[in-house]
Amino acid sequence: MSIILGWDETLTDSYFTPFEESLANYSIPESFTFPFYYEPHPLSLLAVKKLQEYIQTEIEAGLSPESKIFGDKNKTGKMLGVLVVKNEIGEVGFISAFSGQLGGQNNWQKFIPPVFDLLGGNDFFLKSEAEINELTQDIEKLEQNTQIAVCAKHLKTELKISKEIIGNHRKVMIEGRKERKAKRLVYKDKTNEDEFEKLQRGLAKQSVEQKNQLKDLKLLFRQRIQIAEQDLLELTDVIAALKDRRKVQSKALQERVFDNYDFLNISGIKKKLKVLFSENAHSQPASGTGDCAAPKLLQYAFRHSLKPIALAEFWWGRAPESEIRQHGNFYGACQGKCQPILAHMLEGMAVDDNPLLVNPAADKTLEIVYEDDLVVIINKPEGFLSVPGKNIEDSVYSRMKKLYPMATGPLIVHRLDMSTSGLMVIALTKKSHKILQQQFIKRTVKKRYVAVLDGLLIEDEGIIELPLRVDLDDRPRQLVCYDYGRPAKTRWQVIERYLGETKVYFYPITGRTHQLRVHSAHVSGLGIPIKGDDLYGNSSEYLHLHAEKLEIEHPVTKLRMVFQVEAKF
Repeated sequence: MSIILGWDETLTDSYFTPFEESLANYSIPESFTFPFYYEPHPLSLLAVKKLQEYIQTEIEAGLSPESKIFGDKNKTGKMLGVLVVKNEIGEVGFISAFSGQLGGQNNWQKFIPPVFDLLGGNDFFLKSEAEINELTQDIEKLEQNTQIAVCAKHLKTELKISKEIIGNHRKVMIEGRKERKAKRLVYKDKTNEDEFEKLQRGLAKQSVEQKNQLKDLKLLFRQRIQIAEQDLLELTDVIAALKDRRKVQSKALQERVFDNYDFLNISGIKKKLKVLFSENAHSQPASGTGDCAAPKLLQYAFRHSLKPIALAEFWWGRAPESEIRQHGNFYGACQGKCQPILAHMLEGMAVDDNPLLVNPAADKTLEIVYEDDLVVIINKPEGFLSVPGKNIEDSVYSRMKKLYPMATGPLIVHRLDMSTSGLMVIALTKKSHKILQQQFIKRTVKKRYVAVLDGLLIEDEGIIELPLRVDLDDRPRQLVCYDYGRPAKTRWQVIERYLGETKVYFYPITGRTHQLRVHSAHVSGLGIPIKGDDLYGNSSEYLHLHAEKLEIEHPVTKLRMVFQVEAKF
């Protein structure tokens, strides 16, 4: 059958592109691509090449940089995907998709339509979106009222004056209390009982007067602050109410949109988006879920009896400001938005094994560089977890636990990424762990990494400061985020340049997850990924990043200890 489950769109040649060349030298894979971590199949590479040629010759040919839809200096690019398929008459070809919208539209020639077309005449969406946009315009108009800034400044001034005057009066009271105490001590033995009693009453009166003055000041400023707050609230309450209304309407619209997303698998079983997330992720889908390239491609294939063979997604155009995306590089599907959907869509299909479940450290050993009764220094190979992971127990921690069964405390003082090799500090007692960890916290530990960058770096040295946070939609990837990211600082220095690569030293001043990898690859950092970086650059045999040198203070002797192990690259 060509159409299933009531899909009312006719399959046209504009979506399915058969391979015109002979495929005699290509093998059809026995299992489908594991979508979250893969090396593109040769057929996928062929499809990608044809799609990129189409973009360059048919879409962007002759366009000025300002009008290019895939990004120029002012626009970001787009994640694109190809799905190699076989149709009902046995032809092998591919279909293409983009994530989200392209140029503000859902429908482009050669790119399959979305699972649910928000812009395709859906009255409820367009009407609700217009209402939300109108609320936004009303809010922006009200926020432009200059009187808001005037009232806010007045309130801030009243709070400041109140704090200063009341604070000064409290100081007067404290001094007064000291003076009265001193007088009591001085005159207690120098006056008779009646005179001292009279002095006591006078001093008590002074105390009461100062307390009453404080009470009056508090009341006065409370009233002044309340008036200032009321003046400001009269202007901002309307804005707050409109924002609450917009939030409610936006959430209701998102819920209604998600109700229109149904996803198939190869057996024709259909499930709603919110059901998939409740079953697999135990959470609510984020905005834009269901519009990524991979689910769109599989959905179209299942609806039109196209047999999925291989998948590949790649970035085309300028990178976003926060994420690291290299033009033309391949990327796995995002975990946050796509994992619950694809888990259902791939049911019943033969899929490549998840390489992330394979323990890459199974045949590797940990080199002991130094040890005593308190401290062990090891050289960790690449592909070795520092602590047990979600799916892999084998790690530096588990190996150290077996090697030093009498050790106490957490053992691991600091961590290295699984892909990073090099020196690590292990503490054998609770006390030494606490002392050593404090050295890392206080940044008295000196560290030097060596890396090979996948390109030529022009400058010789510098400092990178880019705040980082985790990508909530695609863990463990990190984002550059100036609003919510944690400060991250790296000093770097070029060692040598050769054959299109650059060898550098990294001196991390902070220790954030993937800090060196992101600072190297991000366009606002060095703009060149570390060689072999499968998350932020191009994969190869291994990540060329090594914690080469480490200097710490012994937790008992206080002697500075310096260790250095050369990288294998």
